[in-house]
Amino acid sequence: MPTNQSELSTEQVLKRDIPWETYMSTKLITGTGLQLLRRYDKKPENYKAQLLDEDGPSYVRVFVSILRDIFKEETVEYVLALIDEMLSANQKRARLFHDKALSDEDVYEPFLRLLWKGNWFIQVKSSKLLSLIVSERPQFGGLDVATGTSGSKKVTTIPDVLKGLVNWLCSQLRSPNSSHGVPTAINCLANLLREPEVRSLFVQADGVKLLIPLISPASSQQSIQILYETCLCVWLLSYYEPAIGYLSTSKALSRLVDVIRGSTKEKVVRVVILTLRNLLQKETFGADMVELGLPQLVQNLKAQAWSDEDLFEALNQMEDALKDKIKNLSSFDKYKQAVLLGRLDWSPMHKDPVFWRENCTSFEEHDFQILRVLITILGQSTDPRTLAVACFDLSQFIQYHPVGRIIVNDLKAKEQVMKLMNHDDSEVTKNALLCIQRLFLGGKYASFMKA
Repeated sequence: MPTNQSELSTEQVLKRDIPWETYMSTKLITGTGLQLLRRYDKKPENYKAQLLDEDGPSYVRVFVSILRDIFKEETVEYVLALIDEMLSANQKRARLFHDKALSDEDVYEPFLRLLWKGNWFIQVKSSKLLSLIVSERPQFGGLDVATGTSGSKKVTTIPDVLKGLVNWLCSQLRSPNSSHGVPTAINCLANLLREPEVRSLFVQADGVKLLIPLISPASSQQSIQILYETCLCVWLLSYYEPAIGYLSTSKALSRLVDVIRGSTKEKVVRVVILTLRNLLQKETFGADMVELGLPQLVQNLKAQAWSDEDLFEALNQMEDALKDKIKNLSSFDKYKQAVLLGRLDWSPMHKDPVFWRENCTSFEEHDFQILRVLITILGQSTDPRTLAVACFDLSQFIQYHPVGRIIVNDLKAKEQVMKLMNHDDSEVTKNALLCIQRLFLGGKYASFMKA
């Protein structure tokens, strides 16, 4: 058996023999508890299922009491493995922990304590099991029903559980205790963030920023699953306004677009598209999505053979919504979209003096991003019309921007334009010549020569 606790599996732990009689002799378990354990432990799965169907709450009571009263790690690990086996076979059995017969038991406290005090196997199992148990709690009229509410002793409330869980999960995302830390935290959050209260606690704990680095194209099966569950977390957070505010100021959007640009896993593409569809309804995201080339990407995705009808429907909705966004964009936003897509045509704005006077300084945004893309187009595009328009636009920028010549020269555009003066297409050579004239002579004199 491995000595590293993080490498232990439930199956390995369940091979142990636990001396239950010893614990009864020291009064750490009752006679009834011993009888139940003898009846249940080491029995076939179908027989255990029958016992749980007949008297599930009694077995849960024994398991919880052992976790509460016994501190020997091997025994705690064993009972957690028993519960893990029980819930893995049927997750709905988590409802047994909320049975009325257990109203005098604080079923949450042992798991919450073990998150911080146990070894790594104990922490992983406690976080997983506590997440499942609290997610299956009964709710009436939107109000939580807590267990262990009788008597005068302090009991663990639902807010206690959720806050403790979120804090531990965030601690694993910040500084995981082992290689299982991040996968465990993401898996639990993908389940817990369905609850509005958990979303609020997660944002308050500054957890959203911890997810962003995990949004990146994946290759291995394990990393694909982590990516999927991370994107599922972001999708759940896209329904929560304070989280959306953070997503809009981080690199989340560009990372999500990169994921669907590079992923072929249908469930990953689906959850990202559903997330983007939610975010597109917010004012701050529309222009950014257009700038990131999402309209063309959605068209490309629609052309692929997906089996999920919901994905096709979401892609159609995205396409329509993006078209509406583009209609409402400013003239410069539309110009940026055309440049970023890499295909230019002679639309009116290219030769409109008003457009260039009003927007020439907008080209300075993001370290002259659009100018840099135009220059890249000159070196990479094979479309004559696009090359001609790109040369003309550079010449327009030189003419209308106060220091346009200096900027274009600094960006090393001259070499690319010079090459195009020998292009086979006359429209390309004509506009390349105009651009070179303005580079050497300035906008005023080049315009005079053109006239």
